[in-house]
Amino acid sequence: MPELPDVTVYCEALARHVIGATLVRIDFSNPFVLRTAVPPIEEAFGKNVREVKSQGKRIVLCLADDLYLVFHLMIAGRLRWLDAKAKPPGRISLAVLTFSTGRLVFTEAGTKRRAALHLVRGAPALAALDAGGLDVRTLSPEQFAARLTSENHTLKRSLTDPRLFSGIGNAYSDEILHRARLSPIALSQKLAAEDIGRLHQAACTVLEEWIGRLREETGGDFPDKVTAFRPEMAVHGKFGKPCPVCGAPVQRIVYAQNECNYCARCQTGGVVLADRALSRLLHKSWPRSIDEWE
Repeated sequence: MPELPDVTVYCEALARHVIGATLVRIDFSNPFVLRTAVPPIEEAFGKNVREVKSQGKRIVLCLADDLYLVFHLMIAGRLRWLDAKAKPPGRISLAVLTFSTGRLVFTEAGTKRRAALHLVRGAPALAALDAGGLDVRTLSPEQFAARLTSENHTLKRSLTDPRLFSGIGNAYSDEILHRARLSPIALSQKLAAEDIGRLHQAACTVLEEWIGRLREETGGDFPDKVTAFRPEMAVHGKFGKPCPVCGAPVQRIVYAQNECNYCARCQTGGVVLADRALSRLLHKSWPRSIDEWE
C-alpha cells in the first residue's frame, strides 16, 4: 500500500499537472470504484482543480464549488499520467480522468478491487473520511508521546493505526522500528521516555529520507515505480538477508496478509520472535535466539 512518502510524491506530481486545469470527464472501466452517489460524479465535470493534498494515505483533488475528489489506493491501486494520445492499460484500469492538460489513469492490479474513489462536497464531508491520525513530523516529542501512549498496543500496531498516526503502514513501520532499535511487539505504555524520544526521531527521519529518495528517483516525472519493497530498505521485505547494521539475518512474523520484518540482534536483544505459522509447526525446534538461527 502506498504510504506517506509515496503519497507525498504522488501529490507533488499531480499538482504539477492538474492545478489550474479543468476536469473534463471521467470514464469508468469499473463502476464499483466510485463509492459515493451524492453528489453525482457529473458535478465534478468542468470544475477547476484548486489544490492537491493528502489525507492520511488518501489523495485529495480540491475542486471548485467546494468539491473534493478523493482517491484511496489501498494495496494495489496506482495512478498514471498519460498524454492525450497514449492508450490506457486495459485490464487493470478502473477509471480514466481527462483533464484539460492530460489524462490520469486510476489502476489496480489483482482482482480484489479494494481501491476507491469518492466525491464529496464540503470540508465536513471530507473530514468524515479521515480516521484522525496525525503526521508524526508535525508533532512535538511531547505530543508524539501522548499519542503513542494513549492506548497500550504493540509498537507495530500503534505506528500503523490510522487513528493515531497518519500515513504509516506495514513497510515504513518496519523501517522506523529498525532505525529506533525497538522491538515491534514492545508495548507502547511500557516504553521508557528515552525509547519514545528515539522512536519519534526515527519516524521523522525515516519518512523525510524516503520522501527525498522518491523525489530524486522521479525527478520531474510522474511516479511509475510505486512499491512497498525497495532494495534500499533495511529490513522490510528482506527476510533472511543480512541486516545492514549488524549482518544478522532479517526475521519476520507473518500474520493475516501482512508480515513484520525486524532484526533480532538490533531490535529484540537476540530473541527470535515466535511466528504463528512456523513456530507452531516446528514446536521445540523453533530457534529461540538469533545465534541458534544462524
